[in-house]
Amino acid sequence: MTPHKRLTPAERRVVARCRTPFQTQRWIKSLRYNWERESETLRCFRGVVRHRKAHCLEAALAAATVMERHGFPPLLLDLESRDHLDHVVFPFRSHGSWGAVAGSRDVGLWGRKPAFRTLEALARSYYEPYIDLTGRITGYALVDLRDLDPYDWRLSDRNVWKVERFLIDAPHRPIPTSDRRYIRLREQYRKFIETNDPRDTPFKDGRRHWM
Repeated sequence: MTPHKRLTPAERRVVARCRTPFQTQRWIKSLRYNWERESETLRCFRGVVRHRKAHCLEAALAAATVMERHGFPPLLLDLESRDHLDHVVFPFRSHGSWGAVAGSRDVGLWGRKPAFRTLEALARSYYEPYIDLTGRITGYALVDLRDLDPYDWRLSDRNVWKVERFLIDAPHRPIPTSDRRYIRLREQYRKFIETNDPRDTPFKDGRRHWM
């Protein structure tokens, strides 16, 4: 049975109303963030629809499943952090430029408009808002989820931990950045959270490209 024929009525409704990356981003943003307070999870599209919450990898998986139904390749972009708390987004191309659909607890790590000529430029757009007291993006990797088929990463009722391993094992390209600049930005963030919500960000450069 094809994945489309296995969709539940609720899943079909999401696919029907999320025909573009912008519409899919709006749906992802309507979900609660999955804090995994009871246990760690890695739900695919089915689990996200059922529970109406997602952490970043679950949101990216759900977006990839929805957008695949509308002709987009099911890709994931893993942003590697030195503190091992990676961020994962669904990247897409529109008119030759890269954008992304993403979910996060942090405002600066949502999706991006298709305004980036290269994947590295898209990855770098997350560099500043990713900085907190421990996080620093060091590299990125692009994977095609179809390489996992016939593993059921789309509609499994179970946690799809194989996707996480797939991302960890993927070769990552380094993103060289200045240590001096990083230290300055981390100090700026430290001062910012003394009087602001840590889920916000003091870094506004490139915000016009946030989706």
